[in-house]
Amino acid sequence: MTWQKLLNAERPGKPGLPEDPGRPNYTQDADRIIFSASFRRLANKTQVHPLYANDHLRHRMIHSSEVASVGRNLGMQVGHWLEKRGDIQPGEAHRVAGNIHAAALAHDIGNPPFGHSGEATIGAWYKERFETSEGLFKGVDETLWEEFAKFEGNAQGYRILTRLEMYRGERGMDLSNAVIGAFTKYPMSAACSKALKSEKAAEGVPASEVKNHIYAGAKKFGFFEGEQEIFAQTANALGLIEERTEKGHIWWRRHPLVFLVEAADDICYNIVDLEDGFSAGDLSFAQVESLLSPLIGKKPNDLGTYTEYEHISYLRARAIGCAIDACVVAFQEQYDAIMEGRYSGELMNDSALGQKFRDIREVANEQLFVAPRKTKLEVRGRNLICTVLDGILPAYEALKNAGWDDGNLPDYERQLVRAVALDMRGVSSNYEALHAMADFVSGMTDRYALEVAKLVSGTA
Repeated sequence: MTWQKLLNAERPGKPGLPEDPGRPNYTQDADRIIFSASFRRLANKTQVHPLYANDHLRHRMIHSSEVASVGRNLGMQVGHWLEKRGDIQPGEAHRVAGNIHAAALAHDIGNPPFGHSGEATIGAWYKERFETSEGLFKGVDETLWEEFAKFEGNAQGYRILTRLEMYRGERGMDLSNAVIGAFTKYPMSAACSKALKSEKAAEGVPASEVKNHIYAGAKKFGFFEGEQEIFAQTANALGLIEERTEKGHIWWRRHPLVFLVEAADDICYNIVDLEDGFSAGDLSFAQVESLLSPLIGKKPNDLGTYTEYEHISYLRARAIGCAIDACVVAFQEQYDAIMEGRYSGELMNDSALGQKFRDIREVANEQLFVAPRKTKLEVRGRNLICTVLDGILPAYEALKNAGWDDGNLPDYERQLVRAVALDMRGVSSNYEALHAMADFVSGMTDRYALEVAKLVSGTA
């Protein structure tokens, strides 16, 4: 892959339109993302800890903004290094940083309410109904079931950026090619990801180990079947390396900037989860200090007058800086493999600080992710999401019975559509109806999910 194509700033919806030198496309892209309704709703979506009365805890919007900040710093350092190598033109480091910044802002934009447990709940709800194969779930091609039964926030995010927000149904936000490339962590469809995993399983790799034996970009999927052609055009414009499965599924190697967006996310959620864990009372000061101090590698300044919270915040800031430096070095060390599409690791994990981050993840898995408040949130969230999906399903069943004409809906379903603002534009098949339902429920905030669940269950 070459940077001349990888930094392609053209917008798919406006081919040939020159950039404004005073306001590059990646800057406009970041603005479009920040001002979108989907980004705004992240302010009321769980990151790790339940949203409750503690102003210090992070929600998805804060997390996304912090990842974008770290990503921009990674991009500036890598960009300057690429300039020195002569791989990009002098003064183009800002393009590397700007594309990462915009992509990182959007990296969680498709995540549903209640964190990763929300993803699992949506998938389980769809899976159960595909197994009974009734109503809307009858007649949908089995190759498409994976899109719903393994609901994926990354693919939903791609759908939001390229189809649902701004120029709805045409080109979405019409973000520049480079930003979309940097955003797309899993450049393949659900059917393709499943096929690659099946190939490994056929070779005798145990199911629990398959993810450790496939390409990093195949562990999940990054777009739905309906958006594959959109991504194919972007991949071609960027010069991404194209591959095929044994059965002919097309997929692509990752854009190199994906690894830096991923590293920024890894840095933030690992380090700041500790800070939030301390604020929430799930981790002690001694525990957090013992995990952050080794990342810095040298004795910090005298913090004798600091409160424990201020001490942790100081260590968090220093640790992030050191992690950025470590990831830049890892990118440089893996550079040739990244550009050839051969690299399949994680920069943070493969950096000099990799083991220390693995220690952090172990503590998070053993204490943070099983904390009582979080567990209660997941149970409550599961019930709320299922209640919402059960409650809106009749509206889409009625739409099908009305010949996909929402003007012919029965009275109750018409009222339901108005009451919760269900969007039925463009829905003319079972497949589109199932995606419209997923669009609605994944777009809800934690609080709105509670409100709608009460409404449709009659407990409001």
